[in-house]
Amino acid sequence: MLSSSVRLLPPLPALWKKMHLDMSLLQILAVLLLPGAWGQGSSSRPGVVVEAKNITLPAGSKAVLPCHSPRMVWTRDGLKDRQRVVHWDLFRNSPEYSVERILDMSPGARQRVYNGLNKGRVSIPESAFNDGNFSLVINNVVATDKGVYTCNLHHHYCQIHQSIQIQLNVTKSAKKEKRYWDGEKTVFVVLLGSSVALPCVNRRPLWREGLQEDQQQVAHWDFQPPGVRPDKADRLVDLYASGERRDYGPLFASKMSVAEDAFTVGDFSLTISDLRPVDKGLYSCHLHHHYCGLQERRIFRLTVGPPLPSAPTKAPEILPHDEPEPRTEEVETPHVVTVILPEHRGYFVQHLGYFLATFLLLAFIAVAVIVLTRRRKKRGQEYELRRSDRGNVISGGEMSLDCTELKTCNQEPLNSEPECLIQSADYKNNLLKERGMAKECNTDFDGKLWK
Repeated sequence: MLSSSVRLLPPLPALWKKMHLDMSLLQILAVLLLPGAWGQGSSSRPGVVVEAKNITLPAGSKAVLPCHSPRMVWTRDGLKDRQRVVHWDLFRNSPEYSVERILDMSPGARQRVYNGLNKGRVSIPESAFNDGNFSLVINNVVATDKGVYTCNLHHHYCQIHQSIQIQLNVTKSAKKEKRYWDGEKTVFVVLLGSSVALPCVNRRPLWREGLQEDQQQVAHWDFQPPGVRPDKADRLVDLYASGERRDYGPLFASKMSVAEDAFTVGDFSLTISDLRPVDKGLYSCHLHHHYCGLQERRIFRLTVGPPLPSAPTKAPEILPHDEPEPRTEEVETPHVVTVILPEHRGYFVQHLGYFLATFLLLAFIAVAVIVLTRRRKKRGQEYELRRSDRGNVISGGEMSLDCTELKTCNQEPLNSEPECLIQSADYKNNLLKERGMAKECNTDFDGKLWK
């Protein structure tokens, strides 16, 4: 196991304040829920209280105190080196926003450079996972190297992800070379054609070669009876990821148990059978993962109540004078229930279709009658117009002829007046005959038209 003398780099101030505040809130919650929790919190390396519960169960029953942690899952596949990965990415803003993977590396494999132009020019130290130095070295800097670089550290087994940003600018003047902080990230201004190392250093033991994982995961249960100080709590069991298990005292061996595959599924729940009043008190589950820096604690206050009443086992006695009356079997007559089922939906649709068809037929007939009536009226009007035009033409011709005849007669000498009168009389007779013939033609035409 790692010794406690390993020095860790302090985290960022904001992150440290947030973690400290979260730990304080959890401790306050534990004090409010469980009065004896503060005493345990003051012990050496108590861990963070992530759960606190009050459980009350009747005597004689079985209690299960849950303690689950998916991060405390031990794998024996020997692939822990592949769980740690570092990769560098480049973000460019011009000419278009783009993201490019520069390289990545894991302890079990060689570093992989993605762009063929960067092979032999871009690299990180081979001893990165031994000393925690993941700095990116760029030789012969070119103008296209300009952008924001991110160093990403991933530990999938411990579920830890870190990212560091560095901005690289390229200049052609040696006087403009400098390094400064812009409020969010470090900015490097380097000379074109020179070499630069973008720093990414993490000295935490998590990122270095350490001891085997099975020697760094430990889980144990403690029991604190009422009136006992936290530092005098009884140790019930110690569990190691290697499979070793240490029981303390006859109390655990007789009525308590933890699953054999606790480190495989992350379930360290404590099962207590045949509860008795002496079992009440505070139970705490401590989870330690020294490799990942995990320190968690769960506290349960167990209260044992009175036992449940037992169910009656003897049949009730029947006294002689309390014999039940003989049952008379009655034959029930069948009940006839009339059920009126609603008509099917298709029946309604069919009748609706009939109604619509009838309505459309009547509408068609009405439209036809209206159209024929209008045509009849229009023909009558046209006939009246023609008839009036013919009458006007005949009367106009007669008047013109009369006037002509009168003029010719007036122009002749006085001695020829009897002849003129005779001619005018003959002409009038001819006009009367023509008018009579026109009336007969109109009568015949009217009759044929109406037929």
